[in-house]
Amino acid sequence: MYRRLFSEKVDLILKSRETALAAVQIYNNPLATFKTEAFIVLFIIAWTYLLHAYYRSEGIDYRCYTIPKKRKRFTRNPDGSIRHWNLTECILKLECPLDKNTSNNLRFLIGLRNQIEHRKASGLDSYLSARYQACALNFNYYLKELFGQRYSLDRNLALSLQFAELDYMQAQVIKDREGMIPKEIHSYIATFDNSLTDDELKSDRFAYRLLFSKVVAKRQGQADRVIEFIDPDSPLAKNISKEYWVREDREKPKFLRKDVLQKVQSAGYVGFGSS
Repeated sequence: MYRRLFSEKVDLILKSRETALAAVQIYNNPLATFKTEAFIVLFIIAWTYLLHAYYRSEGIDYRCYTIPKKRKRFTRNPDGSIRHWNLTECILKLECPLDKNTSNNLRFLIGLRNQIEHRKASGLDSYLSARYQACALNFNYYLKELFGQRYSLDRNLALSLQFAELDYMQAQVIKDREGMIPKEIHSYIATFDNSLTDDELKSDRFAYRLLFSKVVAKRQGQADRVIEFIDPDSPLAKNISKEYWVREDREKPKFLRKDVLQKVQSAGYVGFGSS
């Protein structure tokens, strides 16, 4: 019985890792045109496998059932197989090992999946990339935290190389693409973000953001990494931050429908929105 439990748990972990790697591979593929859709769907599957493996290791039954007469009656899929907890059900359980900000990230992606399921998602690949990055890093963290360093993806997750230079003009092109995002998805993002506290919105577990600055090698033959990390409290970091905040294109604030109606009506247009 123990060997069977162990082998099924390991099988779930391995499938979880492979699905996560496939999600990152597709997202980093320059030929892929449905990056957001593939990334979200595959990572939802990966996280579901991961949490199923955890619940199995803890002896928690993650099959769906009722107990009408002191005996489990399992809920079945149309093909007759037993239904298991989906990712939403997994993260809502009291036994869920994930921290709140990681759960917020997953809840957002699940809702976004529902929004774009039958709708084109142009522009979202870059617009929400910080949340996708957080999802990948959170996954690797919990993979190691719950099952050990041997399952780590540290060696597999690398920086995606670019054919175009990362400059201000390229950022403008990306912003133009983001303008194609449907208003319904903008509304969903605004509604979800408004349900979180400021600390939750700023959490690296919810959205992982980095500031890039071009670095020139100090001497000939010096090897360079594409990304270098510096102390946030250092004079260099403070100077970069000052320049960044001066040039930053601030995103326009988002308003819910009720907020718009309230502002317009308070301005004297009492009948606005009543029809």
